[in-house]
Amino acid sequence: MKRRTFPLLALAACAASLSPTLHAQQSAPIRLVVPYAPGGPLDVTARALAERVRDTLGTVVVDNKAGAGGNIGADAVAKAAPDGLTIGLAATATHAVNPWLYSRMPYDAAKDFAGITQMVRVPNVLVVNAARAEQLKINTVADLVAYAKANPAKLNYGSGGNGSAGHLAGELFKQKAGIYALHIPYRGASPAQLALLAGEVDFNLDNLAAAAPNIRAGKLKALAVTSEQPSPMLPGVPSLSATFPGFAIDTWWGLVAPAGTPKPVIAKLSKAFTDALKAPETKARFEALLAEPVASTPEQFDAFMAAERAKYQQVVKASGAKVD
Repeated sequence: MKRRTFPLLALAACAASLSPTLHAQQSAPIRLVVPYAPGGPLDVTARALAERVRDTLGTVVVDNKAGAGGNIGADAVAKAAPDGLTIGLAATATHAVNPWLYSRMPYDAAKDFAGITQMVRVPNVLVVNAARAEQLKINTVADLVAYAKANPAKLNYGSGGNGSAGHLAGELFKQKAGIYALHIPYRGASPAQLALLAGEVDFNLDNLAAAAPNIRAGKLKALAVTSEQPSPMLPGVPSLSATFPGFAIDTWWGLVAPAGTPKPVIAKLSKAFTDALKAPETKARFEALLAEPVASTPEQFDAFMAAERAKYQQVVKASGAKVD
């Protein structure tokens, strides 16, 4: 007969006396709050991991709470009981960008959460229209920067909207390169990519997973990825940090619990999810989504989120983006 698990809440009181081989009997399913709509890459990732930890943690139910750029779902986690039965998916937006983008926040990203693990990261990629790149002889980042400096105030770039990852990556690129390019916000990443394909904008810093099909089809030319190191998902394409040291903007997501959740509970959750992230089947699934598994410790994830908040405070301020 398959063993069931003890309540995660009970772990805090009896962790020292429990054998590490025992499972905990779970009186209720764990609720995993995803602050975005069903069907997107974050939702798909959450559901895949929920299935993989079933034998260790019991039932994990994904609860989609979309709205306000992810703030509604994140706030639901922040205000939940710190018993390990409610956890949430934390993303670049909810835990690094939104605190500086929104004039009013319902939660404190620095104080209201305890990290469990960073799950994955996906770099953005600096892309240009392949036909236009051939016409203008733009084959590298240096070529694009040289063209921008020789043709001041002529370039523009698109993004999925003010404060989006593509917008902020574009602003950081402009700062590092010392160039000007007009930002044109679209209502979503897909319209922005269509605009680039149609020649309405000159470049984008698009999510790698979204841009990859048109890169492979030869319609877009990838000049660099925005991660600190080249991405194994796009072999042969350098990182922007090779040209501009310190440049690093990834889209990432991970798992958090409400602040005050007992450390033994955090530790059990972290082990279950990091083991799932390291499984070959999980890695293969994420690679199909062009996402790189991370599987960090709770302490590493807390430190990472703090560093990301500090970085984006400067980037958002420089961009001038605000949501009231």
